[in-house]
Amino acid sequence: MMNIVRFGPNERMPVKYEPRLKHKRYPSPGKRGSLCPKDVDPVRLLRDSVPDGNQRYATDGERAYCAQCDDPVQDIWHGYPVPWNDVPQKIVNAWIRNRLVRRSTVRRG
Repeated sequence: MMNIVRFGPNERMPVKYEPRLKHKRYPSPGKRGSLCPKDVDPVRLLRDSVPDGNQRYATDGERAYCAQCDDPVQDIWHGYPVPWNDVPQKIVNAWIRNRLVRRSTVRRG
């Protein structure tokens, strides 16, 4: 299932979100990745994500997520949960400043 995501006016648009089975609770071949919570909205997370190099980072206020581009030609992305210490500190600081996440949530990790 592919979803079209539109970023803000200063970024490329549109991009496509395509989930990967290795981050879901379904049987999948190969190595399992970090599992996405069932209540997550991956399209909203990708839309609201912050770019950093070749990756994008997002938060739902409780958890941190990373998105990677799987196909730069078609601009197809997938995302997965990451530990807070995997998110660049400048992004975490901005989220705290903008009240998207609480400092205590990040410390709890």
